[in-house]
Amino acid sequence: MIKFIYIFLFIFVSNLFCEVIDEQENNPVECLILQDEDSIVCKYVHERVSKDKEIIVKWIDPQGEISRERTLLIPAGHGSIYDFRYIQGREKGIWKFIVIDNKKEYSTTFELH
Repeated sequence: MIKFIYIFLFIFVSNLFCEVIDEQENNPVECLILQDEDSIVCKYVHERVSKDKEIIVKWIDPQGEISRERTLLIPAGHGSIYDFRYIQGREKGIWKFIVIDNKKEYSTTFELH
């Protein structure tokens, strides 16, 4: 009986780990730091729809404070949207970029050195 419990726990934990990996691989949000252009470009990719769509983007600084929050309009038929900030003047550390689309939240992190 103990053997079956260990096997069950192993399979359960393995499935949790696989789901986390899948979420990271399929994350519709990504950021790119372009040192030579002094900018951070973040992109959100979504399924194309036949009507305009509003999303909210948030830039969270390393202290956990909202550095910028804005509503962006994705025109009908478009599959992605970008937002960017300049690196100069940004606090060093790990930043978080969040997109809220139809009450679902997607995010990624990046580090400024």
